[in-house]
Amino acid sequence: MIPSDTIGVSKNMAAIKNCLSKFSNFLSINRNCTVSGFQQVRNKYCDRWMIRDVKRRKLAEDYAPQRLRLVALKRNSILPLEIVKLAGEQIDKEIPRQTALRQLTNRCVLTSRGRGVVMRWKLSRIMFRHLADYNKLSGVERAIW
Repeated sequence: MIPSDTIGVSKNMAAIKNCLSKFSNFLSINRNCTVSGFQQVRNKYCDRWMIRDVKRRKLAEDYAPQRLRLVALKRNSILPLEIVKLAGEQIDKEIPRQTALRQLTNRCVLTSRGRGVVMRWKLSRIMFRHLADYNKLSGVERAIW
């Protein structure tokens, strides 16, 4: 004979199992559910600084021709001052500040470090030395004398 306590426990377990299966069915039907913990966000950049720099590079590429023309007009000393002022105002109004080349930071592609980047390989000095030590960079040898 089964005690009445175990029957109540098994009913509770069955109810919990049924509720969980309904919830899992809901999640499988609604693929766009973006509740934290259920869906992991992945991208190919290592941190937020790299994402910001990539956005700035894209903006700079999009606005480069227009910015170049307006800056040339603004720096021209032969043109009348009214045209130079109009070009300066147009730069301020129409072109985002993030498109300036001074806003771009050279970053390591592996660690996103913004300082000490060896530009030929786009690696920080730390990663460059580490990879050079283990012969992972082609054409690079440690200096031994």
